[in-house]
Amino acid sequence: MRESTPAAEQFRNLVASPSKFRLFMLARLPMAYMADLRVTALTNERATVTIPYKYLNKNPFNSIYFACLGMAAELSTGVLCMMHTYKADPTVSMLVVHMDADFTKKAVGKITFMCEDGRRIQEAAEHTKLTGEGVTVTATSIGMDEAGDQVAEFRFTWSLKAKSRLLV
Repeated sequence: MRESTPAAEQFRNLVASPSKFRLFMLARLPMAYMADLRVTALTNERATVTIPYKYLNKNPFNSIYFACLGMAAELSTGVLCMMHTYKADPTVSMLVVHMDADFTKKAVGKITFMCEDGRRIQEAAEHTKLTGEGVTVTATSIGMDEAGDQVAEFRFTWSLKAKSRLLV
């Protein structure tokens, strides 16, 4: 397995640019933009995403609405999928096919979600690019509050499939 590809480095640079990534979210993920999600770290192995407690994210119980937590958790896994499939040849499609979650504490303040399954995602992406077979990979994202207590754990199953090349 390769350490890092030029495309992955290019993708990391795009995500690291606050203005470029905010524009991407506004255009492609408007709810994530409105929820003020931030990718705070991205390596081959791990992604970290934060979500603040604010008016648009809250529920009637004065905590972050579970769907907003899910959005942040999904982004922490999805940004790894996007990085490992960015400018892939052949192109790789990706889709969440399953999700489950456990909530362990009320989510208030800034919540940080971390996914450390980048290597497994990279292996799945490389497998589908080499074989053309669809693969699934389950990535876990753990949400922690500012005190370091776990508030939630999400597991997303991603389907990755290399698109077949059309012969002309």
